[in-house]
Amino acid sequence: MTDESKPPTPPPPAGDAAPPAEKPAVDAAKPAAEAPKPAAEGVKPPVASPKPATAPAPPKPAAPAAPPKPKGPTVNDASGDPVVQRLLAALPGAVTAAKELVGQVTVEVPPEKAPEVLRYLKEEEGFSYLVDLTAVDWKARSPRFDVVYWLHSFTKGEARIRVKAAVADGAECPTVSGVFLTANWMEREVWDLFGIPFSGHPDLRRILTWDGFAGHPLRKDFPIEGVDTGAAIYPDQYPEGGGPSGKDSNKKVLS
Repeated sequence: MTDESKPPTPPPPAGDAAPPAEKPAVDAAKPAAEAPKPAAEGVKPPVASPKPATAPAPPKPAAPAAPPKPKGPTVNDASGDPVVQRLLAALPGAVTAAKELVGQVTVEVPPEKAPEVLRYLKEEEGFSYLVDLTAVDWKARSPRFDVVYWLHSFTKGEARIRVKAAVADGAECPTVSGVFLTANWMEREVWDLFGIPFSGHPDLRRILTWDGFAGHPLRKDFPIEGVDTGAAIYPDQYPEGGGPSGKDSNKKVLS
């Protein structure tokens, strides 16, 4: 029977409550999220502003250029120095060269002129103190050695002057012990360590090693490993040449 042929439902009797209207069925599964509401007509949805691009890191500054290397001291001509001028006038031909380095004057003299040059500097210029007397071994140079004298003046504002004499290997250098008494021991040391003899020396003997010692320790050709010095401790058991000989007056006495 179709719905149209069904008799109409009679109205409920008076006083009875009308039956509740049927609720529409509810789907068991609800959507996980409500669909977004459509934007109102004519209204554009907001647009998210784009994030500004990250600016690239600035380049690292270049390392500063290395400062120029400082210039080293230079050797200058000192022939115009007042002391050198007076020395040249007093002893013509006694000075072969005069140089200045960091305020220090050096005069170069022939070996035979060294005593009179030192005497003039001591007595006339006030360089009364012989600070040192030593030598330098250049080995491959000719003449091989430089004998060097350092003089100090207490009356010229603590001034100093250096005198240098070039001496060939095996050649003699005249002593200046008659000008400065302390040169006696200094020249003995140079003879002992470098083998440079000083003519006219009153007592030219070794002073740090012993008579009979083989060689001169500060020469460039002296063996780096040294020499056998056992004879210094046991002179009666070692042959001559390695230690004090039986005739050496300095065998048991240091001077």
